Amino acid sequence: MSENGEDIPVEEVPQEEVVPQEEEIVEQLRKEAQDFKDKYLRSLAELENSRKRLAREKIESQSYAIQNVILDLLPPLDHFEQALAHAENAETTISGWAKGFEMILQQLKQVLSDHGVTPFDSVGELFDPHLHEAVETETRDDIPEGTVTFEFHKGYKLGSRIIRAARVRVATKAKENNGPQEQNEQIKEG
Repeated sequence: MSENGEDIPVEEVPQEEVVPQEEEIVEQLRKEAQDFKDKYLRSLAELENSRKRLAREKIESQSYAIQNVILDLLPPLDHFEQALAHAENAETTISGWAKGFEMILQQLKQVLSDHGVTPFDSVGELFDPHLHEAVETETRDDIPEGTVTFEFHKGYKLGSRIIRAARVRVATKAKENNGPQEQNEQIKEG
C-alpha cells in the first residue's frame, strides 16, 4: 500500500520458476549433509583406530620395558645357576649356604614366570636360528646333524616372543675324504 492507501500492484512470480530452484537448493543441502555425515563417520573411525593403536603401543612399550629389565637380570641368573651347580660337590658348610641361595634362585625364577618369562630347553632339539645361537660345533656320528648337544646359556621367551636365544653347541657329521681335493692328492701319491 502506498501512503494514500492505494494498493501497489505486486508482480507475481510464476510458481514453476521458484520450485526448481528450491529443489536444487534442497538437493545441494542434502549432498552437503551427506558429505558432512561421511566426514563425521570417517573422523569417528579414525579416532577409534587411534585409541586402539595408542593402547596397543602402550602395551608394547610396557612389554619392551619389562623385557629390557629381564635381559639385564638373565646374566646374573645364569651365573647364579652355574655357581650352584658347582656347590653340589662342596663341603657341608658351603652346601648349607647353597641351599639358601637355591631357594633365592627359585624365587627369582618364580618372579620371571609371573611376568610371562619362561626358559626353553634346547638339548636334543634341532638347531633353529630363531631360537639358538651356535657358539660351538661338535663332530658326532651317533645323532642327527644339527642337533643341539649342549646348552651354555638357556634361552628365554616373554610370552611367545624370544627375548634371548639359547647359546648352544651343535652336532656336525665327520667330513668324508672323498672330495675332489683328496682324490687329486691320492692320484699324485699313486
